[in-house]
Amino acid sequence: MRRRASLRIALVAVLATGSGAALAEPPITPPPVPFDFQPPAGLRPFFVGHAVGTQNYVCLPAGASYGWSLFGPQATLFDDRGEQVATHYLSANPDEAGTPRATWQHSKDTSAVWAQAAAILTDAAYVEPGAIPWLLLRVVGDENGPGGGNKLSSATYLHRVNTSGGLVPATGCSTPTDLGARAFVPYSADYYFYR
Repeated sequence: MRRRASLRIALVAVLATGSGAALAEPPITPPPVPFDFQPPAGLRPFFVGHAVGTQNYVCLPAGASYGWSLFGPQATLFDDRGEQVATHYLSANPDEAGTPRATWQHSKDTSAVWAQAAAILTDAAYVEPGAIPWLLLRVVGDENGPGGGNKLSSATYLHRVNTSGGLVPATGCSTPTDLGARAFVPYSADYYFYR
């Protein structure tokens, strides 16, 4: 009897170890970027999402003329299997008394981070023609989900890389009748989260 119980315990331990190894996520390789565009030493990517959405602009007065002004992104982030993992938008950062910041919120545990650009990369060796710049972003606010989820809230830096589209429109904002016009410009990008 004891021997049978010991065998069962050993079998459960082996199965648990094996299934744990099967469920472990492979390490994420950081994107290739210039030396001066990397996050601080020691940080590693732990989460990546492939974003599809829009960069949103509004026509406003600009000096004696008019110009498009970014009023935020709206995108959905997917994993490598095509499953939604996060959303990206503009919202008030509670850690900065409501300052509007780019926001990423996890789709399951609703943890969130707010970030601001720390470096901008426009080098044509990296950024494709007609695409918004790559960004290195520093987290300036974080919040766990209501159930204590912290999938994203542990991030300290992000990369926006592999961008396509999203540039400011070339037309449509040049006369008083254009004031208030909005343009939703499709874009895609990869977002890497570091801690």
